[in-house]
Amino acid sequence: MGLASTGRKSRRSRRAPMAEINVTPFVDVMLVLLIIFMVTAPLLASGVPVELPDSRANPIDQTPDQVTIAIDEAGVIYVDDTRIPTGGFPDALLQIDPGSSANAPVIVLRADRTLDYGRVMAVMGELNRAGFNSISLVTNGSVSPP
Repeated sequence: MGLASTGRKSRRSRRAPMAEINVTPFVDVMLVLLIIFMVTAPLLASGVPVELPDSRANPIDQTPDQVTIAIDEAGVIYVDDTRIPTGGFPDALLQIDPGSSANAPVIVLRADRTLDYGRVMAVMGELNRAGFNSISLVTNGSVSPP
């Protein structure tokens, strides 16, 4: 009886559990991860090292059904980071389904700036012959007009 009348609280009721979560460290980690992904995402788009020419054209949107064709400085052709042997480009294009005009995949052409104009035109001609009539050319951004 003496313990109940002293007015002291028991040990269990002295400390209430903390019901709040500190979200500041969580937000900090998420912001750092967001920055890392924003920096690395453009590098993952294409693994073929190509020195692109400069242009003041508007940027194109990346779509999931796009096919990237790259030509490096030696003139070697890559289809979505897969090296195509010499003379095998028409056969590689047969593996890509051109679909209908509404479902056709977007063809993105990345060519090195040091390439001969005829080499790039030959690749574009093969793309046209295979039924791909809409081709986007990728360039670096430029600040000054030509």
